Amino acid sequence: MVITDLLERNAKLYPDEVALVELNPQNQPDPNLTWREFSLIEAAPGGRYRREMTWREFDVKANRFANLLLTRGVKKGDKVAILLMNCLEWLPVYFGVLKTGALAVPMNYRYSAEEIKYCAELADASVLIFGPEFTDRVRSVFMDLPLIKNYFFVGEPVPEFADSYDRLVTYCSSTAPAVEFDEDDFGAIYFSSGTTGFPKAILHKHRSLISSCQVEQHHHGQTRGDVFLCIPPLYHTGAKMHWFGSLISGSRAVILRGVSPEGIIRAVSQEKATIVWLLVPWAQDILDAIDRGDIKLEDYRLDQWRLMHIGAQPVPPSLIRRWKKVFPHHEYDTNYGLSESIGPGCVHLGVENIHKVGAIGVPGYLWEAEIVRPDGTPVEGEEVGELIVKGPGVMTCYYKNPEATAEVLKDGWLYTGDMAKRDEDGFIYLVDRKKDVIITGGENLYPVQIEDFLRKHDRIKDVAVIGLPDERLGEIAAAIIEVKEGMELTEDEVNEFCLELPRYKRPRKIIFAHVPRNPTGKIEKPKLREIYCGGRLVEEQTTR
Repeated sequence: MVITDLLERNAKLYPDEVALVELNPQNQPDPNLTWREFSLIEAAPGGRYRREMTWREFDVKANRFANLLLTRGVKKGDKVAILLMNCLEWLPVYFGVLKTGALAVPMNYRYSAEEIKYCAELADASVLIFGPEFTDRVRSVFMDLPLIKNYFFVGEPVPEFADSYDRLVTYCSSTAPAVEFDEDDFGAIYFSSGTTGFPKAILHKHRSLISSCQVEQHHHGQTRGDVFLCIPPLYHTGAKMHWFGSLISGSRAVILRGVSPEGIIRAVSQEKATIVWLLVPWAQDILDAIDRGDIKLEDYRLDQWRLMHIGAQPVPPSLIRRWKKVFPHHEYDTNYGLSESIGPGCVHLGVENIHKVGAIGVPGYLWEAEIVRPDGTPVEGEEVGELIVKGPGVMTCYYKNPEATAEVLKDGWLYTGDMAKRDEDGFIYLVDRKKDVIITGGENLYPVQIEDFLRKHDRIKDVAVIGLPDERLGEIAAAIIEVKEGMELTEDEVNEFCLELPRYKRPRKIIFAHVPRNPTGKIEKPKLREIYCGGRLVEEQTTR
């Protein structure tokens, strides 16, 4: 079985049931409008607040795009790059690519023009489909991409160098193309986060994609009655692979464009969402908005919301304890994974293990996990080592990069670069990224431990700890602290709070500033190192 079989099955079994909903809060109409005025706004191109698509329409749109690609000479094994913001077209485009036997190549919507060019060349893409947000960036590099023979544009106005996706697909057959492929064929190229320079291209087979469906449903028990609220970007493995639980169960998903605490809670209420995957900052923002009174829970219908889960970065236990006080009936899960392991699920906490909050959990369904020393031997007891995983979702390789592949793939095991330890019950705890460990005066400092401690302070919204060069100690720990809106915090107050930490773990420098995170919620520590270690002048706050 391949993943496109699931879409075709759903189209046959549930043709008229809604598969996808797109919500665009920026276009939410004025409640004082008349019904006629509201209808005119909804009909305007790009101006709609809510759009939906049935399973039959989903499959038809995927077939039409597949047949369009085939008429342009796309064949099995070719690469089609996708550069779209979250929208109703995203998943039909993705499945249309897969139905041709070509590889889908999703791109990060934050990529600069240079990064778009780099990734398109690295993946050998011959087609690029993109949206209006990217017109200027693509226009600036398309003449330098001779391998790309076709540009398709979703939306209006269509740039002079591209063809209209919306117009052309209407003339294409709605019948699935007769292209054969199986689990051992290549299905997608994803890109690493690029935390060590330009991204690496991660090659996956169809086997990875179908296994992620099975893992997700096994972990979170999706049924046809569930409604998944999808907020993170679909170009990333995390969001898409969590949505795969909706695909395998034939249940509805809601794609929310834009992120705000009120927008998330309103979407849960209006669309009767039962499962929501959040990133740490979003969960914090929701709780802060409730505390301030900006969100009054009695104004919303939330009884049906059964599961909140978080992934993509270490989760402070204090955050989940706080969440459970506000939403005591919610099940909770933590999901760990990498794009190299087809997203979330190779390690997960499990909803039954709420008492182990703070751990990333145990090996996921169909997965194995070990913690090893630098020589590859297993650690003993609670010794810290590198987390390695093995399972059906491990990448084939870094495309066109055998040296980098050899560094992380050894005897079928994926070396994650994450430092971890196990407790006496076998639960795995992340300690830190291998490259983020700070060595100060010969002692290893794990920034995540210090960050978790600092987040307990009721005036701290977010924090990142990095190492700064020091002549005497080699490195010292610096805490970049983002203070909650409307509150003040001083360096002396932070230092006093940190007296509970062992002396060697206390930050030697306190910086009050914004903590940058990427679209999947990970702290952008390379950016912070560039700012604070790279010699650039940065305006620092002493209070806020």
